[in-house]
Amino acid sequence: MVNLSTRDRHPRGPSQGRARTAGCLVATLMVALTLARADVRVGDPFPVLSAADLVGSPPPPTAGKVVLVDFWASWCAPCRASFPAYAKLDDRMAEKGLVIVAVSVDDDPAAYRSFVSKWAPPFYTALDAHHQLVSRVGVPSMPTSFLLDRSGRVRWMSVGYHGSSTDKALQSEIETLLNEKTP
Repeated sequence: MVNLSTRDRHPRGPSQGRARTAGCLVATLMVALTLARADVRVGDPFPVLSAADLVGSPPPPTAGKVVLVDFWASWCAPCRASFPAYAKLDDRMAEKGLVIVAVSVDDDPAAYRSFVSKWAPPFYTALDAHHQLVSRVGVPSMPTSFLLDRSGRVRWMSVGYHGSSTDKALQSEIETLLNEKTP
């Protein structure tokens, strides 16, 4: 899990120990403050994706679908680890009504395009170039995923990607939502 507010864009200098400790304290405080904000939480309606000013093709239709919205960045190692798992989910569950929307928060559009070209995800990806959606949702770190029910309400949220434990929990939640009757 990588905190958005503390991503180091410069090489570390000789005082990296003190700076890293101070950075960790600041990051912890920033995450706590971010999580304390009145942002999108479990039970809340998720913002309409088609109104999100995302760069790329228009989002796929999501009305009446179970939707996984994943916020990621090309520089985030856990994000890279999650993409093969999401590709498997998409392969197994898209026909049952799952839509995966992967929203990049990269500052550099070329980094976004390079990542998508390299990984060739079978699901929808877009760039939140102006960070409007990520700010509106209040995403605390990369990656963060929101699972929406067929009515567009957040039913499950995951901060970070933790391999098989995240995969198992997510698959269980998706199956539950796919088996619910349409509202």
